[in-house]
Amino acid sequence: MSGNKEWFLELDENFQHPVKLSNETRMVMMRKGSVRLNVNGVTHEISHVYHVPKFKNNLLSIRQLQEKGLTILIQNEKCKVHNPER
Repeated sequence: MSGNKEWFLELDENFQHPVKLSNETRMVMMRKGSVRLNVNGVTHEISHVYHVPKFKNNLLSIRQLQEKGLTILIQNEKCKVHNPER
């Protein structure tokens, strides 16, 4: 999920879906599309990313990154994303 519309390659303008966050807040995801993620010089396209206009943070799905062949390391309060090809 991202609130930054500029990051999207394309957006499905007809998509709308409500979501409830862990603090019981409800938001409407207004659009769905794809974004590009650059990891160590290699660009990956991540699909099914939701655009939530009022969202102030970005959330990445570790599963979606792993499906792209990336390795995720979470250690010492840091998250590192590695491309095994580099």
